[in-house]
Amino acid sequence: MTNAASPAPLHNPTMTNAADPFDFRGEGTSAYARPALAMLAVLGAVSLATLWAPPAGRTSWLLEVVPGLAGVAVLAAVYRRFPMSYFVYGCVLVHVFILIYGGVYTYANTPLGNWAKEAFSLSRNHYDRVGHFALGFFPVFAIREALLRRTPLRPGAWLTFLMLSVVLAIAAFWELLEWWVTLLVASDVGAAFLGSQGDVWDAQWDMFLALVGAAVALPLLSRAHDRSIARIPRLN
Repeated sequence: MTNAASPAPLHNPTMTNAADPFDFRGEGTSAYARPALAMLAVLGAVSLATLWAPPAGRTSWLLEVVPGLAGVAVLAAVYRRFPMSYFVYGCVLVHVFILIYGGVYTYANTPLGNWAKEAFSLSRNHYDRVGHFALGFFPVFAIREALLRRTPLRPGAWLTFLMLSVVLAIAAFWELLEWWVTLLVASDVGAAFLGSQGDVWDAQWDMFLALVGAAVALPLLSRAHDRSIARIPRLN
């Protein structure tokens, strides 16, 4: 069960596919950046529009969304040295949209979650469960790509173990962050950010669902992720 063999290239930069508008092998990172910049522009527009007057207040919006925007800023800062696949950028975009929706209303009061609660006679608004599932489902591909492209690891048991471990560590840190925010900010804002809705096992459920999200995503979408990685231009 070893994955430490010398890594084979994930793509051949000399091979191009003229029929694929998203295939930038053999081209520079400037051309590759165009779709990523378009996604960034959409995210910026949505962020500004929802920050203007969110029903839950701007403090709630900032607490929920800023961590996701910080991740986007990191990806932008390392772009020239380490451009990632469009698959990862798309995952980040969808994930931040999920955070924005929760930040606009608070996770316990999202209209979609309240509709599901009434329609299916649920005991609570489960949108926060969706958010924590997404915390594993989408970021795991950024972790996967960094490990595949920057370490000797290849697809296999050790890679999967490390990816799931990192996702679980992130989920656990998020629970610590929620605890610290609850202690430091106003009680009503902190309670809304915590979002436990009276469930004493909320933190455990949140961590478990992030782990499940990653475990579900990997077998479903890893091949699509590999194809997207193959389109990344090689840096000179």
